[in-house]
Amino acid sequence: MLPTAYKYAAVVALGGLIFGLDAALISGTVKFITEQFQLTDLQIGMVVSAPGFGVLLALPIASIIADKYGRKRTLQLIAGLFIVSACLSAIAPNFVCLVAARFIGGLAFTSITLASMYIGEIAPTDIRGKLVATIQINIVIGLSAAYFINFLILQASNSEAAWISTLGFDDHIWRWMLASEILPALVWLYLLRTIPRSPRWLLLMSRDDEARQVLSTLLPPDQIESEVQQIQSSFNVGEKSAPLMSQLKSLVSPAIRTAFIIGLVFAVVQQITGINAILFYAPTVFEQLGIGTDAAFMQAVFVGLISLIFTVLALSFIDRVGRRPMTLWGLLWAVSSLLICAYGFHTSTYSLTQESISNLSEHFGETKLTALVGVVYDSDISFMAGISEVLGSDVVRSNSSELLRAAGNIPTKLILFGILSFIAAFQFSVGPVMWVVFSEIFSTRIRGVAIPTVALVTSVTSYLVQQFFPWQLSNMGARDIFLFYAISAGIGLIILFKILPETKGKTIEEIEKELARE
Repeated sequence: MLPTAYKYAAVVALGGLIFGLDAALISGTVKFITEQFQLTDLQIGMVVSAPGFGVLLALPIASIIADKYGRKRTLQLIAGLFIVSACLSAIAPNFVCLVAARFIGGLAFTSITLASMYIGEIAPTDIRGKLVATIQINIVIGLSAAYFINFLILQASNSEAAWISTLGFDDHIWRWMLASEILPALVWLYLLRTIPRSPRWLLLMSRDDEARQVLSTLLPPDQIESEVQQIQSSFNVGEKSAPLMSQLKSLVSPAIRTAFIIGLVFAVVQQITGINAILFYAPTVFEQLGIGTDAAFMQAVFVGLISLIFTVLALSFIDRVGRRPMTLWGLLWAVSSLLICAYGFHTSTYSLTQESISNLSEHFGETKLTALVGVVYDSDISFMAGISEVLGSDVVRSNSSELLRAAGNIPTKLILFGILSFIAAFQFSVGPVMWVVFSEIFSTRIRGVAIPTVALVTSVTSYLVQQFFPWQLSNMGARDIFLFYAISAGIGLIILFKILPETKGKTIEEIEKELARE
């Protein structure tokens, strides 16, 4: 029977892959969109973070739809939104239309929440953690695929082949990057037809016979009735049809409060590490190392590969090691990695030589930069400010990669190690573990509102990180950004050390009773 559970989980978890594609494809377009639409730092942040704003509005609605029409129907609606968003993004004629199209995609970012909810409700207890964690694997597969697709399209755009010009790869690089999401989203929508409704939701709706039929594909015949009774015992009288406000109020009731606090803290901590600043702006981050645009795109591919490897490792260990140790040790690892990055940028200096100015002459002319020869800047912020006085801020923004490459005296290998180490730490711990914990600590009767609520907090934090990263990079500098993320993650580590329980090997009902006593 287990292969059936794996099959259903595999189909639903594809929502994570589409999410990963949507989230990371934009990273390769930032430079091209900025140049075409002449965007400011905050406008760049709006383009990248628009889905994060969309999901803020979608999560409360998604919980209502999921409880009324079921997890399956809601997932199908989400797949449709991904398709619409990808199509509109690829043909957006201006900044406003692009933000609007990306916003529609954000309405579909609830795919992770609904997928974890569905898988948590169909998975047997002993493999629940592993199956829910497949969502994170699909996310990183989507991220990896997006970075690789962006890199291939960038390389293709430099080709002189006739078909490159015919298809517009040379003039519409970013449009092809965003359009590459359409086909995978169509495939996911089609495959969602093959999964059943959640048996827990069917029981919640008093559709007991249908629930038993679905459970017969998941469990041996002699376990079906006991599973039905166990699930039904978690429903309190009158709560099956409780209105939304009553469910929201129940989140702070004594029986649920501890679980809700754990969910809130986890939701903030996962995103305050700055993971989405690095993932969604990967080429931009790597360009700060002065390695050039092409190399930055290649490093983004490595981010995807590291993410995939360590998420697979997390999947292998999560049901053996447990949720708590993986979270705490992983966060400690992440904090250490972020501090390495901050130290690397702290020791960096920036100065132009006559040779480096000669290399830049094709972009700016030698005379403009000659006065800066020998001037040493102790941070990327002061360097960019000094260059902007000579060339102007618009010119510097469009050519920042070339300028940093020419002037940077940066411990590139050390910072690259820190960034990739941080990615590994995140994907081995708080990345996949958070969604597993969410699927376990909330009982069936309130998870339709509880999981979207804590996911909303995750989305708010993620939105703020994405929206203000370009502004932070221009006003705080790389060193202070990484230091901020390290301190924030460290505070989260201390809090989770005190409140996060171990849920490995326990049923959802057992976890509920345990947390209610705390």
